[in-house]
Amino acid sequence: MASEVQTHPMTADELFALPDDGFHRYELVRGELITMPPPGAQHGGIAARVVSLLDPHVREHGLGKMLGESGFRLETGPDTVRAPDAAFIARERVPADGLPEKFWAGAPDLAVEVVSPGDTYEEVHEKALEWLALGARLVWVITPRRRSVTIYRAPDDIVVLDAEATLDGGDVVPGWSARVAELFA
Repeated sequence: MASEVQTHPMTADELFALPDDGFHRYELVRGELITMPPPGAQHGGIAARVVSLLDPHVREHGLGKMLGESGFRLETGPDTVRAPDAAFIARERVPADGLPEKFWAGAPDLAVEVVSPGDTYEEVHEKALEWLALGARLVWVITPRRRSVTIYRAPDDIVVLDAEATLDGGDVVPGWSARVAELFA
């Protein structure tokens, strides 16, 4: 008699409980586990630079919290958990007792994605639109090869800035700005 194997979509709790293998990164898309290689040094350096540029301003003005590569539970039943390279959550959304130990429920106000060499334009574009559809107010897609940032405010409000342009936080991270070139310094 053959035994039947029951499969079910993975949940956010099951993803959180996975042991850290020290190598792979994981996201969950509608219950399906997505395995990704770790980012390269350039990618990690740019993501760290974004946090280091934004965090002092966010702290000084009490705007909220900056996070680096943290999981956000965007959908349930089946669950979707994405992890942008950097994120900002506005002060009014941060609980008085601090950030949760597990995944943040919902999208960040700002999601920042750094394009990896293996990413396609279509994949990154779709992911940016998904962030917006699931509640992000602003998405920055940083493309190292082009030294540019694509700003997504809405599906029909997408702007590309080159290295000489000034990137700002708009009404999401008010008062913050930097030259795009600083992201690559």
